Amino acid sequence: MQKFLFFTVVLLFSICISGQEFKFDKEMINYGKIKKGDDGKRVFTFTNIGKAPIIIKDIKTSCDCAVPKKPEAPIMPNEKGTITVEYDTSKIGGFSKEIIIFSNAKNKRKRIKIKGYISK
Repeated sequence: MQKFLFFTVVLLFSICISGQEFKFDKEMINYGKIKKGDDGKRVFTFTNIGKAPIIIKDIKTSCDCAVPKKPEAPIMPNEKGTITVEYDTSKIGGFSKEIIIFSNAKNKRKRIKIKGYISK
C-alpha cells in the first residue's frame, strides 16, 4: 500500500512539473535579402499553452552578432510572450543563426532560428 501511495504522489508531482509548454507562431524568421545597415530587429511571438506559468531562464545564441531579449515576467497560461532578436547587419553575406531558449517548460531547451542575406 505504501509503494502504491508513493508511486501515485510521484506521478502527480511529475505531471504538475511538466505542465508548462509553449508554442511559437514561427520557429524561424527569414529576413530575406536586406541591405547593409538595415534594421536587424525581429520578434518571435509565443503562447503559453500549458497549465502553469512559463519562465524563460536564459537565452543563448550561436554568435555575438545576434542579441536576444527575453521576457522578464513569467508568461501565464493562455497568454502571449515575445522574444526580440537584434541581428548585426553591418557585415555583408548570408547568415543562419540558432537561438536556444532555456525555460521551465516540459522541453527545457527550445531552438528557434533566424536567417537571411545582407547585401551592399
